[in-house]
Amino acid sequence: MKIKQFEYKPLAHFSYAIISDGKMALVDPERNPIQYYKYAEENDAKIVAVFETHPHADFVSSHLQIHKETGATLYCSEKTGAEYPHQTFDDGDKVSMGSVTFSARNTPGHSPDSVTIIAKDENKTALFTGDTLFVGDVGRPDLREKAGHMKAKREELAKMMYDTIQNKFTDLPDTAYVYPAHGAGSLCGKGMSADATSSTLGNERMGNWAFKNQTEEQFVAHLLDSQPFIPHYFGYNVDINKDGAANLRASLGKIDYQLANDKSTKNALIVDIRDEAAFKENHLEGSINIMAVSENSKFETWLGSIVKPDEKFHLVVDSIENAETILHRTAKIGYESNVLSVLTLSSTKHQESSNFNVEEFKKNTANYTIVDIRNASEVSEGKIFDDALAIPLHELRENVAKIPTEKPIVVHCAGGYRSAAGASILEKELQTKNVFDLSDDVNDFK
Repeated sequence: MKIKQFEYKPLAHFSYAIISDGKMALVDPERNPIQYYKYAEENDAKIVAVFETHPHADFVSSHLQIHKETGATLYCSEKTGAEYPHQTFDDGDKVSMGSVTFSARNTPGHSPDSVTIIAKDENKTALFTGDTLFVGDVGRPDLREKAGHMKAKREELAKMMYDTIQNKFTDLPDTAYVYPAHGAGSLCGKGMSADATSSTLGNERMGNWAFKNQTEEQFVAHLLDSQPFIPHYFGYNVDINKDGAANLRASLGKIDYQLANDKSTKNALIVDIRDEAAFKENHLEGSINIMAVSENSKFETWLGSIVKPDEKFHLVVDSIENAETILHRTAKIGYESNVLSVLTLSSTKHQESSNFNVEEFKKNTANYTIVDIRNASEVSEGKIFDDALAIPLHELRENVAKIPTEKPIVVHCAGGYRSAAGASILEKELQTKNVFDLSDDVNDFK
């Protein structure tokens, strides 16, 4: 049994290929299947199976496209209520592939339809735990109250997770490898290890808080406490994954390009992915600056947190060379169908953000309305400015009316990335140039 882990860093997502005797199975594949096809070619293997541990909330899977393009059988829990062609895979079900036997184990907690895929050959036991068991943590139980075929309250799911951890892994050896669907940085948990992308069951039994001797009440209280925020797109992605996503190439092929655009799209929603300096120097009126300037920037998360799944938008890119990459990133969360067009800007001067005098601000912070757009959990650990108005970035568009406009407005986050988006949102929604981004100068005040 040969196992390959694929990582998509912006969403801290792990997917897997398992090869045995010229056949290949996939677990929780991401939206673009080409990397799996290439890996199959490199190993002279045929993709015959795709296992979905549950309908994911934070990314769109390519399972249906892979089925249509390779003939692979799709496996998921009966509880998923999947609308795509599949075979149910629940407690007691087994599938053989070469020398590997795959078996299913229902492990509810993150969702009511979660399964762990157990792969065994004569040398190895591997657990593909999805969002049930992470390295150092377990999956959050609060994402399925409003989405999915099976809905469940967070308290109910937290209790299910307690039962899963207490009882569903007891017969498995310490040497079993643990391959989760996410690592540190994912919003599907709150305490994943930043030091490892896989583990063993023995290591988790020793070091993961969830395996400690504790009552159900203690477990549930800890699991529900201080979970991260839930982006707008999470429920939308659960529904897409339950139905099966459209073919990626076909979806992207429907999007129009507008090169060297010099026309205002004032009444439209515009997402500008360029660096904040380029954005502030020249942008279309009403644009929101959600930067995608590096592989590690959380563009997908913040796009799906600021823009709702039912909103159409134009996408401004820095160059046509980068357009396809940005569209692929947009498609990771199923938002390519929301894109009206991809724009590059002409040399025409459109809008410019006001210059910010940081030194003047340092001397007279009381002369400004300061808006702290960090998450509630960050603010609870301490404010950077005592008089700051705290509104998390993912709630900012809906709460602009709470912000007084008598003074100049300064927006800050923890390090500068989010404040560029926040300042552009307020500039758009309040229709004022009197909004400033503190950017990474926030570090001078910590």
